[in-house]
Amino acid sequence: MTTTAKRALIAEDEPILSLTLQKMLEKLWPELQLCAVVENGVHAVQEALDKQPDILFLDIKMPGKTGLEVAQELAEEWPDDKAFPLIVYVTAYDEYAIEAFEHSASDYVLKPASEERLAKTVQRLQARLDDGAQRPNELDRVLEQLRHLVPGQALSVGTNTGNQATPERLRIIRAAVGNQIRMIPVDEVLYFEATDKYINVVTKEHSSLIRSSLRELLPQLDSSIFWQIHRSTVVNTLHIQIANKDETGKISIKLKGSEDKLQVSRVYAHLFRQM
Repeated sequence: MTTTAKRALIAEDEPILSLTLQKMLEKLWPELQLCAVVENGVHAVQEALDKQPDILFLDIKMPGKTGLEVAQELAEEWPDDKAFPLIVYVTAYDEYAIEAFEHSASDYVLKPASEERLAKTVQRLQARLDDGAQRPNELDRVLEQLRHLVPGQALSVGTNTGNQATPERLRIIRAAVGNQIRMIPVDEVLYFEATDKYINVVTKEHSSLIRSSLRELLPQLDSSIFWQIHRSTVVNTLHIQIANKDETGKISIKLKGSEDKLQVSRVYAHLFRQM
């Protein structure tokens, strides 16, 4: 009985570490095929969606997108009919590795990678891949992991941040429109949508661009009202008219006073389980 060779992608921005990892894998797992080796998170997403490997070795900290951001985007975009890959985080940051592993990451490798440690990782990966019954659950494992690790208030709506200082709440948004400044009360915002280096601020009457990122904006919003529903979208829940779930389980949102239909990604779908 022949088995199909497993395929892996490596995303690592340090050439020497990338080459070392490749050489070790070649020795420890000769049958493993490297279908892509990339140096940044943007190419990691592109190549993973194109090649659909069985395993991803993702550097936690790399240009373009972090390993966690790569995992989040892939979780949102991965085809429903394809088994989600096993993820191994490669990191020099021990606290990331331990937390990721405790929250269902397939495994982690600390830099500089040692052959002994990588051999244990290979054994775990081979065991997981041999157990076909486990593969359909991999996406659920990754989604649960991301809910613990990805920055974003909406991943834990209603939680107390303990002793952390709460940033001052944003009340008015100042958006440049030509030679004028548009003053937008936050309560009137239907949703925020990240576009490259800008955020599109959408109200019933108009949309305006501000130069910011969701990472900067989120701490200034009331997390009980403004929920992140996608890596690029934050919605004002007070303006939600209805949330629809289609036959495939995907959720979309219809807002009051708007024809726009917003998609809820898999990472944030748990927010609507009680609706």
